[in-house]
Amino acid sequence: MVRLRRLAGPEHATIYCKCEFMNPSGSVKDRFVNYILDKAWERGEIKPGSMIVENTSGNTGAAIALWSAVRGVKCMFTIPDKMSDEKINTLRAMGAEVLVCPTKVAADSPESYYEQAKRIARERGAFYLNQYHNPDNIEAHYNVTGPEIWQQMDGQFDAFVAGMGTGGTMSGAGKYFHEQAKLAGRSVLNIGVDPIGSVFYSLFKTGKPEEPHTYFVEGIGEDMVCGALDLDVLDDIHQVDDQQSFTAARNLARKEGIFAGGSSGSAVHVALKVAKTLGPDKKVVVMLTDAGKSYISKIYSDEWMVANGFTV
Repeated sequence: MVRLRRLAGPEHATIYCKCEFMNPSGSVKDRFVNYILDKAWERGEIKPGSMIVENTSGNTGAAIALWSAVRGVKCMFTIPDKMSDEKINTLRAMGAEVLVCPTKVAADSPESYYEQAKRIARERGAFYLNQYHNPDNIEAHYNVTGPEIWQQMDGQFDAFVAGMGTGGTMSGAGKYFHEQAKLAGRSVLNIGVDPIGSVFYSLFKTGKPEEPHTYFVEGIGEDMVCGALDLDVLDDIHQVDDQQSFTAARNLARKEGIFAGGSSGSAVHVALKVAKTLGPDKKVVVMLTDAGKSYISKIYSDEWMVANGFTV
């Protein structure tokens, strides 16, 4: 847990970053992946020589690949073609098979990385993690992530800000924070972060998902309703665009010495807004989901930023 010292001014609440890129595989995904796969191992659903198949934007795949290497299990991943080469090459370096799928197709298209993973899992008789709809995703963050943050902050914070990909982190940890704050006679605001083009913002505000469209930031937002997202734990959702996300991530590296990914920039951009609204004497916790090393060829490349229409 690292306090921001330069990005947040005296008019802001104090912001603490939960640096999940310090986890073994480099992201927050270690938490629910270990939780789900350990349970499946204990039930005998996965054994040495088994195969795990999953659709991933990269980080869940890395967590699965690390777990699989230790257990002697094979793994195969489908991944959208907008993801960085660093992520794809990391998966292959850890012995995984990787199928790159088109991004610009509907979630239920046979070409989508979701449907391709389901098909391959059926054909190979593999264990399918199903991160977007697995209730154990929420349970893991309720039992592990939430209590850890609560203990590290001694229960003394006023808002929790997190990007939403599967929705599991916010749904599990956010539920835990609401319960613990209520027991303490106070409140914690759970603020979700959603990129423009994703369906979560409209789903929360109107009850209906808007037509999704593509965006550059990786690992957050979705083009479908996810079973691992419990909207009831949310107090609000803020939208961000790609420029805001990437600028915040680059500022985080240059001004705070924290080298995090683009979705962490999305969360920090919103955390700064929330911190300014709450004002001094309040505390905000923001999730930094993964490391900047996975995006060196993209958001940390001035040439890539300019070529894709972003200012540097």
